[in-house]
Amino acid sequence: MDPSDTARTPSGKQVDPNEIWSRQKAAFQQDPFPDLRERRRWLHLLQDVLHENEEAIAHAICTDFGQRSAHETRMLEVFVSQAALHHARRHLRRWIKPERRPTSIWFLPGRSEVRCQPLGVVGVIVPWNYPLYLAVGPLASALAAGNRVMLKMSELAPAFGELFASIVARRFPDDLIAVINGGPDVAQSFSALPFDHLLFTGSTAVGRSVMNAASRNLTPVTLELGGKSPAIVGPDFPIKIAATRIIHGKCLNAGQTCIAPDYVLLPSGKESDFIEAARKEVTRLYHSIEPNRDYSSIINQRHYERLKSLLEECQGSGAATECLHTENNILYPGSHKIAPVAVLNASDKMKIMHEEIFGPLLPIVPYRNLDDAIRYVNDRPRPLALYYFDNDAARVNKVLRETVSGGVTINDTIFHIAQDSLPFGGVGPSGMGHYHGKEGFDTFSKKKSVFYQARFNGVGLLKPPYGKMFETMLNTMISRARY
Repeated sequence: MDPSDTARTPSGKQVDPNEIWSRQKAAFQQDPFPDLRERRRWLHLLQDVLHENEEAIAHAICTDFGQRSAHETRMLEVFVSQAALHHARRHLRRWIKPERRPTSIWFLPGRSEVRCQPLGVVGVIVPWNYPLYLAVGPLASALAAGNRVMLKMSELAPAFGELFASIVARRFPDDLIAVINGGPDVAQSFSALPFDHLLFTGSTAVGRSVMNAASRNLTPVTLELGGKSPAIVGPDFPIKIAATRIIHGKCLNAGQTCIAPDYVLLPSGKESDFIEAARKEVTRLYHSIEPNRDYSSIINQRHYERLKSLLEECQGSGAATECLHTENNILYPGSHKIAPVAVLNASDKMKIMHEEIFGPLLPIVPYRNLDDAIRYVNDRPRPLALYYFDNDAARVNKVLRETVSGGVTINDTIFHIAQDSLPFGGVGPSGMGHYHGKEGFDTFSKKKSVFYQARFNGVGLLKPPYGKMFETMLNTMISRARY
């Protein structure tokens, strides 16, 4: 067996995830409802862990990628992780408070409420592309809800996985938070554990396997997947502004973002203007590609070759490719870097038009009118994100009303994920369930319905023997329920 296929502690010892799960389950049973003060302490302690190790985190992630900007890591991972933890701490008192609900008139003066109760032991399977944020985001929600948490880190980001396991273990016991590293076999056994909830972020194909494994234990799952997120440029929106904003969203982490703009729907005839503006913006952001420490490498050789294959299929099958940098060179095999590329005239038979790209390749699809653009999106699997650029409120509402996606940013890209007050999640092939903020707290809580019967009540009138008084009352109840 490959050593990477064994679960390991920060010290390198092999561990049995089943044993950790058992310890966490026992710890939860000893303390099934941590109070507000304790949960806030956990969240604050995790903030301290990130603050104290910010430089080491950026270095580890850069090591895993070969090159990733420390500034992007601090912005896209450290900042948003700290913001998620702060948001949970700030709002937790309100979230945790029992919520009064109206009581049916027939059961007054009884009263009703909903209580949010911790589920128990939560599992989180973390991907490689944003390994800090996509660990801490679910972790913040699960801890706020009062749960114990086990995290399985990606084997494609081993330096960060080992670091995160080490820095968490220094401050948290493993019966509260356990970080597990290992290969695909570990991930498979991890997803088969009888968690009280399991959250997976990754590809649709692997998501199906995770859901299948979880189903054997009837474990509820939240799947954060991906897909092809379109950017639609409205009929008269300034092309230069749209191009600069789309390019920025596409180039973050070299397109290795689950909600990166996957392709652009553009008014027919504006392709050249878009490419010209995009090339100017790429060159302004990155004066060079290969030596530039602000532009990320592709994570490994396999993903580099996958993207290269998509590009070669386009070039060999009649599509036109335009390098969006004035260096006019696309592939840098020594550094696993790929320059941003626009793809024109790609057919639906090409893989680039039906597989999630997850890289800096950007197909451009012209449309005749907005209805055609909406139809194009709706004829394909529902995306994790959709971006629409327009200053006309009626058209904006039309797109919001007539398309279905996990989330939307209007007149920009990416930024809806950074709003902690908004739920984040996919729909259909792009995922199921939500987390972030209050929705994350709810996902990792059992919303328990509670009815308090009043000392004096009329329930006796509804008990056998059923007679004339019962018939009169029941007829009245049914009649009132109809109107």
